[in-house]
Amino acid sequence: MPFIAHRVFDWAPVVVDESWGLTSIKNGNAYSICKSLYCSDCGFLFLDIRFSESELSRLYDDYRGAQYTLIRESYEPGYKLKNDDLNKGMFDSIKNVETFLEPHLNFPLTILDWGGATGKNTPFKNSNKAFDIYDIGNKDVIAGAKKVGKDEVFSKKYKLIVCRHVLEHIPYPSDLLFDILKAMNKDSILYIEIPLENVVLNNEKDLHLEKKHWHEHINFFSEESLKRLVENVRLEVVDIKKLKKITAGNASYVFQLACRMKLN
Repeated sequence: MPFIAHRVFDWAPVVVDESWGLTSIKNGNAYSICKSLYCSDCGFLFLDIRFSESELSRLYDDYRGAQYTLIRESYEPGYKLKNDDLNKGMFDSIKNVETFLEPHLNFPLTILDWGGATGKNTPFKNSNKAFDIYDIGNKDVIAGAKKVGKDEVFSKKYKLIVCRHVLEHIPYPSDLLFDILKAMNKDSILYIEIPLENVVLNNEKDLHLEKKHWHEHINFFSEESLKRLVENVRLEVVDIKKLKKITAGNASYVFQLACRMKLN
């Protein structure tokens, strides 16, 4: 999508017209192109472009902040209002997360929210002994939370690690989960929440032929591909659920996963 191309690569759309003097290319808007890739074995659909660390930083610095929203609104009129509704909706879903996780936890908790932005959407904020946030977005965190770097994260073990709506954005999900494992022990629970995208929900095969554009989410997981991802990094699934959410009047679905380290 043009917003992503602009934000990450500084590639803006161009208009091809008669002034170009071309004889074999039709006039119109020229956008950046990419490819959709699909695993027919596990149902994983993904973008062929894998962003570097610096490209990710350009995309997610001050994520959904003023400058981000201004640029995106210029490409996608109405985005600001949608973003406001999304922020409210995600906050309202915390209770669903806590209900899902509570049977698998021992309180009080030590919490790490990996990719948790300000910490506003972190579950169990009031039931913990420690509440750390690791995030590349450079936002100020809420009262009671502490912003930490990787060195500090890797020096600790947490009872609950939260990874909500992160894996769909990043180029190498396995690498991120291997990092998270460094902050876990046998008593830790990792909570993963990730969209069940409509193209996955509504199609059984050849998803790459149905996917016509790519935006922020560069990984689309089926239930099978999500299970294989966590198993391949030496995690085991404790619980999994598909949750229906209503955000800004629209229905959507997410996967909820509770995982722990494999002990053998």
